[in-house]
Amino acid sequence: MRKERGKRGRPAPEGGRSDLLYGRNPVREALRGGRRRVRRVWATQGAAREDWLAGARVEVRVVGAEEVAARAGSEAHQGVCAEADGYPYVSAGELLAVEAPLLVALDEVQDPQNLGAIARTAECAGAHGLILPERRSAEVTPAAAKASAGAVEHLAIARVRNLADFLGDAKAAGCWCYGADASGPARYDQPDYGGGVVLVLGAEGKGLRPRVASTCDALVSIPVRGRVESLNVSAASAILLYEISRCRGFA
Repeated sequence: MRKERGKRGRPAPEGGRSDLLYGRNPVREALRGGRRRVRRVWATQGAAREDWLAGARVEVRVVGAEEVAARAGSEAHQGVCAEADGYPYVSAGELLAVEAPLLVALDEVQDPQNLGAIARTAECAGAHGLILPERRSAEVTPAAAKASAGAVEHLAIARVRNLADFLGDAKAAGCWCYGADASGPARYDQPDYGGGVVLVLGAEGKGLRPRVASTCDALVSIPVRGRVESLNVSAASAILLYEISRCRGFA
């Protein structure tokens, strides 16, 4: 039997910059999500004819692919880019106020591609939110939005000053914190993952920092049968999140 834990939370500041999103999924999901204002869109003639964009209530400027690439700063624009308000981070307290939340906390994961891939998996697996440290961590940039296929427009994401302190707050709010560690004593499929859960993932190469690891209730590992020592952090997140979701009754 687990003892119930008390509840408290602490908000973190929100971002406020303007972003230039690029790629069809990121722009489409920003329009669908409605969490931040899309001010205007630049699209090639072909992209502008697509139903999701032709029916959007936003200014669409039809331009050449060269101009889209120049504005996006990337050749991976798929014929469309958009100027949008800065990413709307939520407070950590808001995420902890959810009943029995499933949250993912990233400990100094600095690659925006990994951040995007993890956000996409978290959103698909039904997680309630993602926690990022304010320092030495990737942010929700247009590159991360592209890597997430627009999932960041639907997943609540908070930034915190100190991740270990946040985990302490999560425990006080009734959550159980499980850190992913290649040498963790518990197999990833052993915990029951009931109630509020925070899955903590560390940076590739370094893993979890000592204080973050020591704050977790348990460290879990994924067996590796091949010669490579560990999985990419985004691949590990997919295995762990779907196991947690399965235990929580995800159909």
